[in-house]
Amino acid sequence: MTPHGNTVQPVTALDADVVLRNPGDLADALPYLLGYHPEDCIVIAGLYGPRSRVVGRIRATLPADPAEWPAHAEALASALATGGEPGPEELTGAVVYLCPDADAPGTGREGMERLRPLAQLLRIACGAREIPVCEALYLAERRFWSYLCVRSGCCDADGTPVPDAGSTPLAAASAVSGIRVQGTQRALERRIRPLRGPAVARQVRELDAAAGALMPKLLGPEAESVRQETLELARRLLARLRRAPHRAAIPAQRGADSHQGERAERVDPVQAADDRDDALITSDEAARMILGLQDLPLRDTLASWMEGPDAAPALRLWRALARRCVGAYEGHAAPPLTLAGWVAWCTGDAVGARIALMRALETDSEYLFAALLHQAMNDGMDPEPLRRCMRQPQSGPRP
Repeated sequence: MTPHGNTVQPVTALDADVVLRNPGDLADALPYLLGYHPEDCIVIAGLYGPRSRVVGRIRATLPADPAEWPAHAEALASALATGGEPGPEELTGAVVYLCPDADAPGTGREGMERLRPLAQLLRIACGAREIPVCEALYLAERRFWSYLCVRSGCCDADGTPVPDAGSTPLAAASAVSGIRVQGTQRALERRIRPLRGPAVARQVRELDAAAGALMPKLLGPEAESVRQETLELARRLLARLRRAPHRAAIPAQRGADSHQGERAERVDPVQAADDRDDALITSDEAARMILGLQDLPLRDTLASWMEGPDAAPALRLWRALARRCVGAYEGHAAPPLTLAGWVAWCTGDAVGARIALMRALETDSEYLFAALLHQAMNDGMDPEPLRRCMRQPQSGPRP
């Protein structure tokens, strides 16, 4: 487990208190705590103060190998206990959620029973640190099971349905507070995952060519000329994307470099819009940008495109470039992913920012800019002080 997965992250505050009275309320609350419907993960919500307020939470990927479960349970419980109090109140308890991959076999009762030992390990690890687990839930297919229910005949063997979306007091309070659930975790991650299909081989060839041509220059006296050429290319791509608004309702348009292998009528509107962005950027342009972004001064210059008319097309550009980091070049995705996370945070999309930054750290756990931004978000920092730094004159011209 990587260090960035073991930090207590604040949850978005509601404008009014909502009382969660039973396991169904807790199951319904999870997407609002995260901002999306989680998959393939463990979530531990920290409860604080005499009223057991949900203030902080930890999220980590579900380990596939049961041999790793004890270490993961200890690491998560330790992080919850030592991660610092998100508010002035004392940590008094926790709620554990286990959310399987939607494609995993046996995601109903069979899946729940398979993960029961993990739930118990998490309870023991938290209990050893004097953090009582008030509830432990398994959520799959819009149903939930409680690992703590011991009353005979209380719970349906096939699970209990989660309340209908938007039908609960928490849903109403979240809507009033401007909190929205942005779909599934898989859909959000797909926007920044490497593309698939026949376009991959073409992109790898162009990346190989760009690496051979640019890397020796970036490491030598020609670095400044490469930096300026890449900046000019970025300016052209930004202008191109600005002229083609990212409309989620547009039909799928699959160009030579777009995602392949799925029927167009099955593509959701957001993916269709991302595919259109992919078609606007050639494999050669993407390769030169990806290699150029490995240069830190250029990356810092481009980080100033985080507000005003620059922000939306810049975010689309960084996401598109992250999708083009394929094959042996997946490790080159940390810069565009970090820039995507930075712009998303600056424009108020904390969920998109967290997903992009966590993906950047999964790609390169030592990528400092991503680690600093991720920590700043976890500490509840306002991005404005960082934006003021970025507004200072940079080494290159603005677009």
